[in-house]
Amino acid sequence: VLFIDEIHMLDMECFSFLNRALEDTMAPVVIMASNRGMSRIRGTNYQSPHGVPIDFLDRLLIISTQAYSEDDIRQILKIRCDEEEVDMTEDALAVLTKVATETSLRYAIHLISTGHLVAQKRQSAKVDVVDIKRVYSLFLDEARSVQYLKDYQDEYMYNEIAPSQGEKMAVDSF
Repeated sequence: VLFIDEIHMLDMECFSFLNRALEDTMAPVVIMASNRGMSRIRGTNYQSPHGVPIDFLDRLLIISTQAYSEDDIRQILKIRCDEEEVDMTEDALAVLTKVATETSLRYAIHLISTGHLVAQKRQSAKVDVVDIKRVYSLFLDEARSVQYLKDYQDEYMYNEIAPSQGEKMAVDSF
């Protein structure tokens, strides 16, 4: 079995290779994942569903997936806490579930171990709401990170700023 995530990142040469490989008698079962709708096929100017060439797409069995429900997310987070041997209060789990539904499950999972470290620093055996709130304030999710960069982009090094008239840049003297 071959699992290829982010199938839209492959270019035409990769799809050509896969196409030939899948026609072989020893061809593996290939599972591909994509979270794209219509996107450009890499290496071309063509748009296609999932960024996959149409002739290749015709050979696939497409399985639609559903977004997780809040109960599913809560259960996944609970299982992850068990796997990481992290005790968490029900209130903290509820807050973490809310964070996951508003940001992403991956981000919320990262908050489990960091929340556990904050709880240990407080000398607590269980992760509580205060710990989740603390790590949420320390570590940005994707949307807050993008917003932060937009808000403070003028203060970053190598920001493209045109020099004022008559003002020379240091590199102009070389």
